[in-house]
Amino acid sequence: MKKIFVMGASLAVMCAMTACHSSESAYKKAYEKAQAAQTAEEAQAAQVTQTAEVAAVGPTTTQTVTPTTDYSNVSVRSEDVSLVNGAGLKAYSVVVGSFGMLSNAQGLQSTLQGRGYGAQIVQATVNGSPFYRVVATTFDTKEAAVQSRANLMQEFRDAWLLYQK
Repeated sequence: MKKIFVMGASLAVMCAMTACHSSESAYKKAYEKAQAAQTAEEAQAAQVTQTAEVAAVGPTTTQTVTPTTDYSNVSVRSEDVSLVNGAGLKAYSVVVGSFGMLSNAQGLQSTLQGRGYGAQIVQATVNGSPFYRVVATTFDTKEAAVQSRANLMQEFRDAWLLYQK
């Protein structure tokens, strides 16, 4: 009786192990799909950044046209903040960290300053609680801030733009 039970249990375990086996082809298809999407995005980005030469009146005269980038759709948070540590903010700033404890913000500020950024700390009150925002860079124009955020997002994926009220 025990032998039959043990054999039945082992047979059930073997069936369960083999039934949930995923095929390698499914992984390959997903990988190829991701590669195709990435290639398409890179091609589109290259196409946008290329300059187009347009023939003018004469056969030897050309005019270079560079595409303009519209920054109006880039989201920006607007908050009332007060400077805790730093030289002062301009209109648009790139925030790379937000902490409930000042010591954590100071640690990130120190790291950024060691890398050559003019990092600053500002305090914002959210739902009655203080939050310490670490600003890596600050600019007068939204365009410059967007470009800086794009560079910083390689390391700080959650970087966002702050407009000081």
